[in-house]
Formats: sequence, structure tokens, C-alpha cells
Amino acid sequence: MDPKRYAVLLCAEDTEYVKKKYGGYFGLFVGMLSEAGERWEVYRVACGEFPADDVLESYDGFVITGSCNDAHGNDLWICKLIILLKKLDSMQKKILGICFGHQVLGRALGGTTGRAISGWDIGVTTIHFTPPKMFSSPNIPTSISVIECHQDEIRELPPRAVVMAWSQKTGIEMFKCGDHIMGIQGHPEYNKDILLHLIGRLSERKLIVESFAEEVKANLVGKEPDLEVWRILCTNFLKGRDDSYAYDYKTLPISEKEK
Repeated sequence: MDPKRYAVLLCAEDTEYVKKKYGGYFGLFVGMLSEAGERWEVYRVACGEFPADDVLESYDGFVITGSCNDAHGNDLWICKLIILLKKLDSMQKKILGICFGHQVLGRALGGTTGRAISGWDIGVTTIHFTPPKMFSSPNIPTSISVIECHQDEIRELPPRAVVMAWSQKTGIEMFKCGDHIMGIQGHPEYNKDILLHLIGRLSERKLIVESFAEEVKANLVGKEPDLEVWRILCTNFLKGRDDSYAYDYKTLPISEKEK
């Protein structure tokens, strides 16, 4: 039997820090989602590198990463990505969109994106699953924490999609379309070290003011994202498994708000 094959559609350029410490953003996703015997490949779509049409069928799933670009922009590579996502949707391929990937996936399916009304969301955010929860396992918590770093959002949901989760700042934290598409506004692949690195870069580039950067860093003290819960949820979705596969969520450490 041929090994399962997955592709990461990389929408951002690696920073030297993330490349050296984590093997780049591709390395982060492989570390979170890969399992023994699988093949993982990367296409740097932000640099114009796309999979050819004749290899799409050979992939079992695709992951769309975050980006410094706007999902509502019309850069050539973003327009090409939207065309690709529509094609993958028609093929019923598993697609997991993260941050920018979540937003551009929403746009490709017929939703709208733009600047978040509430402004930047940076930090460890608690998101709440919408009732009824769209998971088969009754043990999945009603709210979990995730690292956020975005100033855009999905403003209008695609016609076929349903909201899976929300937060105090963002109405569409997660959405699902059928059984093959899921978008997550936060960054389940990030840890606090990466977030602090990005806060520094945003501050250096004057994208956020220094006082806000210091406030965000202060608010991170004592907070942790629920990385293991996210790993399980994302992996099980991408592999088409039951949500309770191999784990009892009740035994996992959940954020302080959930305790």
C-alpha cells in the first residue's frame, strides 16, 4: 500500500529564527500533524510554487498556512490559490486552513474577509465551540485556548459552511464545510516562544506600537495554549478519523479557564 501523502501550501516566508529552531513553518506543521509512514511535501505558493493538476489526486490532504498577506488581497499567487482551493473542494479533498489559510479558504468557498472590526488579536485566546458541538466525542471540552496573531477575519461565512467556534473578539474562530474542509483562525501549530518572536517582529516593523506589544507580552504570563488538544483535533480531521481516536480528552491538560 502506498504511504499517505499530504501537502503544506506555504503562504509565508520563513524567518531565520523559525527556520533555525523549528525547521521553518513547514517543520512546525509536520511536527504537529505527521505520523509514521506518511509523506509530507511543501509547496511555497507565496513564491509561485503550486502543485500540478495531475498530482492533486495523489494527495490525501492539504494544509494552508498563515501569511503576512491579506486574504482579501488580489496578488497573483492569492488568486491562483483560490482557484486551486475551489478545485480541491470539487474533488472533496481534505483541506485544513490556518489563520490566513482559514480566511482564504472562506473566500474561495464564497465568503468574505477583511480587517477585523475589533482590531489585532494577539495572545492566548479562549475559543468556545458552538452548540451542539460538531464532534463525536462527548469528552472534548466546550472551550479551549489557542495562540492568535491576526488583524483580519472572515466577515461572512461561505453559504455551505457552519460556524464551529467563536471568541470574544472573533465571531468565526472555526468553520466546517462538509466533512472535508475545516478552517481555524488561531495557530494550533504555534507555541509561546514563536508568538514572542512574532510580537518582536511586528513591533520592529511598526505594525504594532511598542506599548501594545508590552501589554500583549504581559498578558501571556500564566497562560498556555492547549497544544495537545489541537494536535488531536487537527490530526483526526485531516486523517478522517473519529474525534476520540486513541485519546481520552478528559485526561488532557486544559487551559485555566476550562478548569
